[in-house]
Order: sequence, then structure tokens, then C-alpha cells
Amino acid sequence: MENVCGYATLKIEDKDVQLPIVVGTEGEKALDISGLRKNTGYVTLDPSFMNTAACYSQITYVDGEHGILRYRGIPIEELVKTESFVEVAYLLVHGQLPDLEQRKLFSSLLNVNSLLHEDMRHFFDHFPRGAHPMHILSTMINALAAFYPNVDTQSLSEDIDLSTARLISIVRTMAAFAYKKSIGEPVVYPRHDLTYCANFLNMMFDSSVAPYEIKPETVRLLNILFILHADHEQNCSTTAVRTIGSAQVNLYATISAGISALSGPLHGGANQEVVAMLRMIAEDGNIEKFIRRAKDKNDPFRLMGFGHRVYKTYDPRAVIIKKECHAFLKKAHINDPLLQVALAVEQAALNDEYFVERHLYPNVDFYTGILYRAMGIPENMFTVMFALARLPGWIAHWKEMLGGNTKIVRPRQIYVGKTPNKA
Repeated sequence: MENVCGYATLKIEDKDVQLPIVVGTEGEKALDISGLRKNTGYVTLDPSFMNTAACYSQITYVDGEHGILRYRGIPIEELVKTESFVEVAYLLVHGQLPDLEQRKLFSSLLNVNSLLHEDMRHFFDHFPRGAHPMHILSTMINALAAFYPNVDTQSLSEDIDLSTARLISIVRTMAAFAYKKSIGEPVVYPRHDLTYCANFLNMMFDSSVAPYEIKPETVRLLNILFILHADHEQNCSTTAVRTIGSAQVNLYATISAGISALSGPLHGGANQEVVAMLRMIAEDGNIEKFIRRAKDKNDPFRLMGFGHRVYKTYDPRAVIIKKECHAFLKKAHINDPLLQVALAVEQAALNDEYFVERHLYPNVDFYTGILYRAMGIPENMFTVMFALARLPGWIAHWKEMLGGNTKIVRPRQIYVGKTPNKA
């Protein structure tokens, strides 16, 4: 293997086992244990995969100790300044930013594939009033396979642009339709003359009795939010996509599984939990009390939006979005009391040794909920916004996984249950 730079010796019983040491392009080191059980009869135990690399990947690099996030080698700080979400989606799926002609072609595919099959539109009428948009979205995406049945591994490899554009564009339309259904308003169809993010905002908020004004600053901010969430390496939902996809499940069913994983409050629902927490603190008015509660191991209360499974310093996405949050609210003349509470909570935590010692810094979810509120996005749509943004990353990982001759995912376990009674 070209990544092997040496061997580590593992002594098991009376046997010395040579484990290859593999090194990534950023210097990450790992022990390749793929032959361990075959050679020794042993497996490794790593609950929740806290210390296990499940694959090689060329898509996203995260350095949690130094607060680094790069898509295909490009720092996230550069991408939010110079690229649109559509260009970043192309980058993730294809490995490079599009040139002018590739950008035009991809945008054209997004446009012509933005309409939902008219027969599917009637599905929305059969969901109960108040159904959560994430549940609607997951169900509808799964149903896409029946309307576009040729999305198997062969068709994807032959026409990745079409499959990618269709999914990224249709899911945006579905999300807006689901919202309109939830508030009892007629759906708004996509327009050919609007960009990706502008089209979504228009489908969400335009009405025959109250035309929506598309503001460039809001469109720009939505692009940034989507770029920041477009991929994040081997997180829960991406791992679900790779796992389901390893069985050669069609693209739509695979993405539906990713959305289901994302819907949990510990993953995609975190920014909604942050807003709920800030509202509770604002109503009480005593920030120090909640800081004390968060430090009490016997108290179930936690400061949502602080800390991260990977980042042990400031989340680089949080650095970007905090600045954008302040600028947007100021320019839009929005006085959100929850922002003041958020700033006070952040300041209190950053000045407290308990949080500093444990590297519990604000993450990207801490500010995104406030921004979505300012844009008019309702709280039950926050996770849907995350799903829209994460689509290119999921598709990129699915494509990469299929191209790597991956076997179906099948972890081992250590059985600790009952055994047959022996005389």
C-alpha cells in the first residue's frame, strides 16, 4: 500500500503481529488493523468509533486541535469569500471548482431539474397538518426512486452531474413545498431567472397577497450558511450514508437515511436546541445560574452549542458565522434579544475555567439559529436547512465510497449476553 510508512508490532499471547502504519497527506497516522482478526482471532473494540478511521477520503479535512476545515484542500475561510454554494457543491462532488462552462452547465441542470414531478406534489396533501418538515422530506426523497428509477451505481457513474443536480435542486423545492404545506399556503414554483439560494427564499416566502422582496444580503448569507454546512468529514449522517450506500442502495434511499440521521437533536437539530435554550435563559434572566447548572454533573442541563466532538479549539465555522451574524443583524436593523443573551452566555463561558479547560467553545450551531430566525426561517425548518446544505457532501461521499471497491459495511461486536446452561 502506498500510504504505508512502517509497521507497529503488537504482541498478542505468544505472537508478534506486524500492523501497517498508514499516513494521510496531512500527516494523520493510523494503524491498519484490517488483517488483525484473520491473523490473530482478535478484533478491536471502539464504542461510538471514537478512535477509528473507517475509510480513506479525499473530500474534507478537519483538524480539531487547530480549528482547520478544508474542502478538497481549500480553506473554508476562502470559499465563503469567493464562491457560491453551487460552486462549492460542484467542488465537493467533482474534486475541483468549476470553470465558466462547467458552472453554466451545472446551473442549467439545476434549473431544468428544479420542478418536482407533478404527481409527487399531491403527496403533500396526505401528510397530517403540523407534520415535521424533516419527516416529510425524508419520506419524499425515498419516493423519488419510484419516479426516477435509473439511479443505480451504473447510471450515477455515467451521469453524475444529472443525478447530483436533480437531487440538490428537487430537494430544495420539496423543502419549500413542505413549509408551505405546514402553514396552509399554496406552493410557489421555482423560477428560471433566480439563483439557487434566491430561488429557495422566494419559494419559501413569496405569496400572491404579499410578494417577497429578495435582498442580495440575505441571499449572500444563505450561501455562506450552506457552504459552512456542506460537508464535515465522517460525522453521524455521512457515516450513515456510506454505510447504507455500501449495500449499493440507490442514491435517493441513501440520502433519505442521511436525513433521518441528521434529524436527531445531537446532530442536525442542535441549532434548534440552542434557540430553545437561549429563550429559556432569556425568560429567567439569570445567566450565571445556568452556567452553574451546566457545570453540575448531577444536573441534566447542558449549554447547547458549546463544544464539539472533533474541535478542541474554536470551531472555524463559528468564527465566520459569528462575524456575519453581527453584521447582518446590524444592517437589517434587527434587535434580537436572543443575540444579546447568546453574547452574554458566550462571554461567561469563555471566562470560566471549567469550559476553557474542557475546550468547550461555541460551535457553528450557536449562531446559525439566530441567523435563520432573522431571515424568517421557522424553527422547525432549521434541520431542513442543514439537510439542504449537506446534500453535496453526502453525494460526494457516496460517489467516493462506490468508486473505492468498498465491501458492505459490517462491524463486529463483543457479545456479553447470556450463554447456554451447561451441566
